Amino acid sequence: MAQWTERFSLAGRKAFITGASKGIGAEIARVFADAGADIVATGRNEAELAETAAAVEAMGRKCLALPADLADPAATKAVAEKALAAWGTIDILVNNAGIARLAPALEISLEDWDATMAVNLRAPFLLAQVLAPGMVAQRWGKIVMISSQSGVIVFPEHAAYCASKGGLNMLTKALMCELAQHNVQVNAICPTVVMTEMGQKVWGPEEKGGPMRRATPLQRFGEPVEIADAALYLASPASGLVNGEILMIEGGYASV
Repeated sequence: MAQWTERFSLAGRKAFITGASKGIGAEIARVFADAGADIVATGRNEAELAETAAAVEAMGRKCLALPADLADPAATKAVAEKALAAWGTIDILVNNAGIARLAPALEISLEDWDATMAVNLRAPFLLAQVLAPGMVAQRWGKIVMISSQSGVIVFPEHAAYCASKGGLNMLTKALMCELAQHNVQVNAICPTVVMTEMGQKVWGPEEKGGPMRRATPLQRFGEPVEIADAALYLASPASGLVNGEILMIEGGYASV
């Protein structure tokens, strides 16, 4: 094996990926499996999780599919504890699951605000509390947050979403500050619109997506594999010196 492939290899590693039933999370599961990792896949849709598991297993890797609703703090901690009970240690945590409840800031309901914070911010924190101690004990671990450019720049009707992702970015840095001494790296990826099935539905129509694409220097949105490839880098030995980074993957939108 060439040296560069060893640096990007996840052979022998166990990765816990949230929101793995579809979209970016499912793509991360496939890319990580292709790089040699076994996968714990969690999400709300059991049938879609089974599809992710089948794709991972087709690559010769193990996949433990654990349905869970991360809006429930007890269920969030329980699914992480199930993974530890089954596999002992989790080497890589990818906090990908997220929801968006969009409304003007002065009109958004408390229910939608709380739901957004529960999934986008509280769940990553709780999962780190359960899974990071094992990383600390073995002195090797990676935590990758799938945040958003909305955690750095703002958009109308995104108050709850922006606040949750901005909080996730600072949680990334707070965890980094405490875990770095144990050789655990914590980083976040902030994508632009990604053309998942949901992204295509919302941003595919020209009247909706056209203005934002034209305002982006690269003149396009992202594809799930581009986010998964960045996550692979941050989960691999190749990124050992990268810590507390908020990685913008958005075609230059925030720079102009």
